[in-house]
Amino acid sequence: MTVRLTVVQSSPEAPLDRLAGWWSDVELTVVRPDQGDTLPTADRVGDGLVVLGGLMNAYDDAGSPWLPALRALLADAVASRVPTLGICLGAQLLAAATGGRVQVAAPPGPEAGVVDIWWRPEAGADALFGPLVAGLPGHAERKVSAQPTLHSDAVVDLPPGAVWLASSNQYPYQAFRVGSAWGVQFHPEVSGPTLRGWAEGHETADADAILADYTAREDELVATGELLATSFLDVVREAADAPVSA
Repeated sequence: MTVRLTVVQSSPEAPLDRLAGWWSDVELTVVRPDQGDTLPTADRVGDGLVVLGGLMNAYDDAGSPWLPALRALLADAVASRVPTLGICLGAQLLAAATGGRVQVAAPPGPEAGVVDIWWRPEAGADALFGPLVAGLPGHAERKVSAQPTLHSDAVVDLPPGAVWLASSNQYPYQAFRVGSAWGVQFHPEVSGPTLRGWAEGHETADADAILADYTAREDELVATGELLATSFLDVVREAADAPVSA
């Protein structure tokens, strides 16, 4: 089957990036509410929904007036069991939409560069992250992979009923699942040029150091990102093939 995904991009600085190549055989509809596009309803997103990052915070309704509708879309997608992936801001919006809490400018400070993501035992049996975790060395409680990131806001309370899947040394909620939706604080899709642009625009980030670290581990980061992109499509296909309950 040809997978149909709706992708919500809220900022020109946070595009699909590598996902565009990894999902080259997917029917993608990119919605740009920052450019005046109207957000679809949950029953019109196709087989799945992806919400990308952005420069605004998850509660910046005045500066980004489409955010209430985007949070509502995420809540409806979970209620309708639509496979959903939220990345960075997308993960924060997902948490806020389903009863969690995001802290703007969280006290630990910015998390920037390539960080170690520690996978909890629950991730091993997770439909999205299980294939990644299975291939990592180490014991189930101590499996780790590297991921690129750059953020200052963070999820500080998970939604009720959410499954906590991963943490970093600086921020606990790096990955979680709520119903049919996953949120990741890191950026599995980001390429070197995009990451450099973010770092150069961030007042406290050392762009050269971040890019040197990214370049040194790029093969690993690309392989991990592509595996997660493929796993999400597998989740979407399985949901689309599942019989509709009465």
